[in-house]
Amino acid sequence: MADRGSRTGRRRWPKRLALSLLALVLVVAAYGTGLYFWAGSRVRTTDAFTEYESRPGQGKGTDWLLVGSDSRSSLTPEQRKELHVGNDQGLNTDTIMVLHYGDSGPSLVSIPRDSYVAIPGHGKGKINSAYALGGAPLLTQTVEQATGLRVDHYAEVNFLGFVDVVDALGGVSICVPEGGLRDEKSGADFDAGCQDMDGVQALRYVRARYSDPQGDLGRVKRQQQLVSAVAKKAVSLSVLLPPWNLIPFLSASLDALTVDKDTGVGALAHMGIEMEGLSSGSGATTTVPVASEPEIAGVGDVVEWDQVKADRLFEALRNDTPIPTSAAN
Repeated sequence: MADRGSRTGRRRWPKRLALSLLALVLVVAAYGTGLYFWAGSRVRTTDAFTEYESRPGQGKGTDWLLVGSDSRSSLTPEQRKELHVGNDQGLNTDTIMVLHYGDSGPSLVSIPRDSYVAIPGHGKGKINSAYALGGAPLLTQTVEQATGLRVDHYAEVNFLGFVDVVDALGGVSICVPEGGLRDEKSGADFDAGCQDMDGVQALRYVRARYSDPQGDLGRVKRQQQLVSAVAKKAVSLSVLLPPWNLIPFLSASLDALTVDKDTGVGALAHMGIEMEGLSSGSGATTTVPVASEPEIAGVGDVVEWDQVKADRLFEALRNDTPIPTSAAN
């Protein structure tokens, strides 16, 4: 009888395992569906695009315009002091990046905020001033006209939102180059070496430029470094699996982000996956090639692109082909 019972038990275990797996799938599906609809209800949108006669045609792959706003309007005096962002009431963009992905893999291209380009209806000026002059639609149009790329999606994050996202991740690991980084204006005070940074420290790290011999271009490299660190941490099992870690991160991210009206949770999730690919080394990270950094009367110090190399870079993105070495900065 014992053998018969054992045989019966052995016959039943595949069925029990199948039922257990089915139950697990149903729980995960319900959890994921609930999160999807919850996240969808939290997405904040804005008018980010405008139609105009000379707008570039659709290229291959997908292009995002990623923007870091330096708005201080939502910050208290205490927060402005802690974040070392001052009291400037202007509204420019501290960070401008184009994320491209398609068959050729993800590419993240930083556009220096002082890039001297044509701003539709306003002559030439620093590209970051387009946001102050006409908000997201004018900035998007300016980037499209300067690069020849048609932007598919727009995402914007502000100072405080950025800090909250990094804190919700439990901080990120950043490797500070030899010599360390100290900048009185941004509050950066870091020794060389890999270290964990919370949101405030990360913001101070990426905003430093006055003590950096490379100025704004040095800050661009740190921005790229931080974006990769955030993406890598965001898709780690320690964040994705436990709901007590995942939900606070999603909540902070959704509170921090403003996207175009056609961007939903699915597109944001796809973008996050592609960003993680950059941190794992499967894509390319670069900056628009620079030819010179002259001072323009009435404008100040600006960045002028190496137009030949820049054209090669943007052509590769339009055609969804790998960025050629001759186009890298």
